[in-house]
Amino acid sequence: MAYQFRDSKYESLTRKSGLPVWADIMVRVGFVFFLIAMAVAVHWFDRQGLSDSYDGEVSFLDVVYFTMISITTTGYGDIVPVTERARVFDALVVTPIRVFVVLIFLGTAYNFVLKKTWDRWRMKFLQSKLSDHIVVIGFGVSGSEAVKELIARGQNPKNIVVIDNSDEVLANAEKLGCNVLHADATRDQTLVRVKVRQASSVIVSAGRDDTSILIVLTVRHLAPNVPISVVVRASDNELLARQAGANNVINPVNFAGFLLAGTCHGEHISEYMSDLATVKGRVMLRERLATRDELGKSLRGLDNGVGLRLYRAGKAFGFWEPEAEKVEKGDMIVEIVPNVEAL
Repeated sequence: MAYQFRDSKYESLTRKSGLPVWADIMVRVGFVFFLIAMAVAVHWFDRQGLSDSYDGEVSFLDVVYFTMISITTTGYGDIVPVTERARVFDALVVTPIRVFVVLIFLGTAYNFVLKKTWDRWRMKFLQSKLSDHIVVIGFGVSGSEAVKELIARGQNPKNIVVIDNSDEVLANAEKLGCNVLHADATRDQTLVRVKVRQASSVIVSAGRDDTSILIVLTVRHLAPNVPISVVVRASDNELLARQAGANNVINPVNFAGFLLAGTCHGEHISEYMSDLATVKGRVMLRERLATRDELGKSLRGLDNGVGLRLYRAGKAFGFWEPEAEKVEKGDMIVEIVPNVEAL
């Protein structure tokens, strides 16, 4: 669902036309008639350079007929230029006018008919392929890094939909192989178009806390069960984001502060935290359901990783707590595992 992106190395200064569709079409038609009228006028004043094989006389209607036939086709041969000046005019002026008229009509048909039909068909085709996908709203610094990390972790970019209102950032997202949509994510229609109800998760990073929270509310209204992660920059808005329906609220400012504070108590703490956060690190965090073989065992005694926390009935228990001494069916385990690809 790619819309209005530029792949040029030069930036273009553009502005949406203030003319309605009918006025835009009339301007194009008027320009075509202007070109035809110019050719008719020159042919009329130079009618001595034309020869009519039908009656030997070149009237004004003959000039109009000859001009229209010359511009729309290659001519029928009943009226022909016989002087060098008339032939030069037809070769150097009428032929370019013919090309311009064809391009104007083709461009009009493409802009107002073909392009909309193609975009509508292409959107329906892509929508039919969307299921269990990830919707990323906002492709700024946080959103773009999240998408790159998802792809690095093995997520197929064809299963990622990026929504933004900037053509430039959407072009960057499309280069990664993602589906992109230029639209306002605070509107229900936009989220319905990307089938948010069928999404596996939604990431919201709109750049402004108020906009992000409004988007979370809209997503939760349309998709009550889809996990939502949102980025907020003010601590006061974290509670509002959770009340709006976000499952995960991330404050990059606070997280950076935690890392900086950690460096005061050990030079390797922040390095290890970064190692955990990225797929390129030697170790990685993993969340999964407890397996049948692990039932009854302690969270400390996992075979494949180091258990840190388990979630049971919506509550979190650390590996040191009594509830973590016996893993039960349905427990969600968060563990540290080695990143085999990075070793």
